[in-house]
Amino acid sequence: MKFTKTLAAIAIVSTLALTGCSSDEEKDASLTDGSLNGGMNDASVNGLGDGSGMNGGRFGANGSKYGARGANGLPPEFSDPNNPLSKRTIYFMLDSSQVQQDFVSVIAAHARYLLANPSQHVVLEGNGDERGSREYNIALGEQRSKTVAGMLKAQGVSESQLGIVSYGEEKPVAMGHDESSWELNRRVEIAY
Repeated sequence: MKFTKTLAAIAIVSTLALTGCSSDEEKDASLTDGSLNGGMNDASVNGLGDGSGMNGGRFGANGSKYGARGANGLPPEFSDPNNPLSKRTIYFMLDSSQVQQDFVSVIAAHARYLLANPSQHVVLEGNGDERGSREYNIALGEQRSKTVAGMLKAQGVSESQLGIVSYGEEKPVAMGHDESSWELNRRVEIAY
């Protein structure tokens, strides 16, 4: 029964996302701060050409750099708080789909992992805070997911490894009604 309710909720959110979003890119850009240019922004490329091996070549064909798999199916680096792979939440400014600069390196680390592990897939779960209409937050969450997807693809990650979903304001991590709570809810979660 719970599985059926979950499927129904996913179908409703998907329908809302499809009906609440226009295919007109001009309208999509008007939903944000105007920082999107074809799904990319300045933060998406800054610091990426630093010779950090974005092509995944230093990991080997099977991703052996990451060692044995943990109980959750991910290597131990995903549990190491000193490793950027342990960070799977990307934050955004108010009313924006531009990634905060502090999280560009986190996205780069996930890109390297995905390149080294082509059978691995992620779902980019876009979220917003409670302000704005439900439709607006669904559209903004989708734009945020698309921005992260664009950054990953720019680093060579295959589109077939990426899924995009928007929950809008429906899945807050902080239940407060203040700026500190809203900051935590403006995010994309990278779900393996």
